[in-house]
Amino acid sequence: MKAMYLVKPGKIVEKEIKVPIPREGEVLVRIKAVGVCGSDAHYYKTGKIGDFVVKEPLILGHESAGEIVEIAEGVEELKVGDRVALEPGVPCRKCKFCKAGRYNLCPNIKFMATPLIDGAFTEYVGHPADFCFKLPSSVSYDEGAMFEPLSVGLWAAEKADLKPEDKVAILGAGTIDIMTLQGIIGSGVIDVTVFDVIPFRLNVAQRIGAKSIVDAKEKNVFEQYNNRFDVVFETAGSRVTTHNTVNLVKRGGKIILVGMPSQDEVALNINRMISKEIRISTIFRYANMYPRALSLVSEGKIELKPLISKHFKLCELQKAFEYVINNRDKILKVIIDV
Repeated sequence: MKAMYLVKPGKIVEKEIKVPIPREGEVLVRIKAVGVCGSDAHYYKTGKIGDFVVKEPLILGHESAGEIVEIAEGVEELKVGDRVALEPGVPCRKCKFCKAGRYNLCPNIKFMATPLIDGAFTEYVGHPADFCFKLPSSVSYDEGAMFEPLSVGLWAAEKADLKPEDKVAILGAGTIDIMTLQGIIGSGVIDVTVFDVIPFRLNVAQRIGAKSIVDAKEKNVFEQYNNRFDVVFETAGSRVTTHNTVNLVKRGGKIILVGMPSQDEVALNINRMISKEIRISTIFRYANMYPRALSLVSEGKIELKPLISKHFKLCELQKAFEYVINNRDKILKVIIDV
């Protein structure tokens, strides 16, 4: 089968490798669609994300969906021919975090496209059946692949414990940011303001349901909104936006940190945080969100297709990465057709 390997920053090489043999409890999935995540593009460009460094050839891609072509022993609820979305993080199932239902914190989790675990930019993947979610005929492979970023947004919204009357800010309007917006709106909140520096993305946020959009390129724009919001979601991973969360949130409000800053340390006004009695929550990936994503999309409560900007073939993966990196001002999600 074909597999696309990142061999060094900026270089993807196609290789022929053996089709994996599913082990007990696993299924073999013919991959149909894979989303290009910002983390994939970052690995492609720099070869690392924080402490995770690509030291040997790696298959990227963790937002995927496909068709089951083989099942191993111990698989009962799925069959050959089923269309499934693959949840990319497989925990140990034994540690205290897994047993408490917080398996996203499992220290031994194996997450696709994170060194040294290969991802889904390939033709076939062997995957545990209990982390494959059957898609109804009304949900496309493209949408199934997008369950992964949607799960992040749903997890962020859940962590905020939102009330319908809350005034909410989202700092950023990329894919995860828009998914967070959908999760917030799904919680019954109607007053959401989205900040970003890219007009295309702000317009998408407005179409999705943001009450207000703000061009963050304007001078002193954040000062105009100080102490305005009950809940502030930082989803851009920017030093500037992270710093301003403390100013934007009301006294007694909440900050949800979703984005991963490129810097390890970001300055925050601790005295102001204390005097406002702000509650801060962080999120890391998600847990038990795929069933909710499946339900919301299949029932038509969340739309994912409008977020797809372009398709590429698997053999065009390097071209796709270059497109993503060079067109941030006019795209949200790129899908690879396998």
